[in-house]
Parts: sequence; structure tokens; C-alpha cells
Amino acid sequence: MANEGVNQGRRRFLTATTAVVGGVGVVAAAVPFIKSWEPSARAKSAGAPVMADIGKVESGQMVTFEWRGQPVWVVNRSKEQLAALASQDPRLKDPKSDNTEQQPDYAKNEYRSIKPEWLVLVGLCTHLGCVPDYFPELKPEPFDPAWKGGFYCPCHKSRYDMAGRVYDGVPAPANLRVPPYHFVSDTLIQIGVDPAKGAA
Repeated sequence: MANEGVNQGRRRFLTATTAVVGGVGVVAAAVPFIKSWEPSARAKSAGAPVMADIGKVESGQMVTFEWRGQPVWVVNRSKEQLAALASQDPRLKDPKSDNTEQQPDYAKNEYRSIKPEWLVLVGLCTHLGCVPDYFPELKPEPFDPAWKGGFYCPCHKSRYDMAGRVYDGVPAPANLRVPPYHFVSDTLIQIGVDPAKGAA
């Protein structure tokens, strides 16, 4: 009889041990392979929402945050800047922001913002993607003797008012874009999340 000298307990132990070691090896080989399907940390952070602390931003001041590799401006508009907005309507290409691709539904108002004093914009000129300069003062400027504050792109002389609306007669075709955002608190904005739709 060939099986008389075989230790069945030992055989079961070796079979089970081999199966466990083989299973661990398969899992160990599969983990890096499956992880390679996930986006990199850099890719995740590039599209991730950004928390913007605005607690120390003074009236009339602008701060810049980065979201998806783009500058996002947050401006604490002064009462004077807000009061001057309506007077600029006749000079603008799209004063009512009828182009719906430029802002979320909650920014379709005269201020193009959730709260009138807080303006949130993607800081890229809609002409060729340059970064305009911020000119907050309501005073004549060499590029506009009737300037009421806003943004001026020195590359091709496009101008935007304090709501990011583009002036008529400049190369830029559209208003500055309002990114998805919402207020987490009175001093914290989350950029990249539309409260109605979730993360963009």
C-alpha cells in the first residue's frame, strides 16, 4: 500500500500553507496593478476643491487661490465699487451675463456672486487666457478715463468691470468666468463645488 507511510495531517497543512502563500502572492502582485488605474496624487489635487480663507481680506482687496491650475480671484468689493456697477451697463458687451456658460445659476444676478460684496472669478482673460491686472480704484486710468474699478489685461487691452463683465470694443469676447463655489462659513469659501451639483 503506497499511502501507509503518509502523514495526512502534514499533507493538509502543507497544502493549506501553499494555498495561503500563493493567495498572498497573487494579492501582492495585484495591488500595484490595480493602484496604477487610480489617478495620481497630482491629478487628484489638480481637480480637487480648494478651501479659501477670506477672513482677513479687507474691503477692496483681492486675493488669489489656485484651482485646477488656474488663478481664482476672490475680491471683497467695497460699497463704492458695488454702487458703480449699474452705471457701467451701457458700456458692456453682456451686462446681464446672458451667456450662461460663464457663471452658475446662483451667480446670475447683477453682482454675479452669491453675496454682493464677494466676487469669485477665474482670473484668465477670455481673449487668449492672459492674467489681467486688478485696478480697484474708481479714478481715471490711461486706458479708460471713465474707469470705475475692475480688471485690465495689458496684453491686448481687454477690460472688465468689478463684476468681471467685459467692456464693448475690446478683443475679449465674453465676461470672466465664475467658477463653482459656495460659502462653508462667513470666512471660508470652497472653490470647485457647486452647492446644487456637488464637485465640479
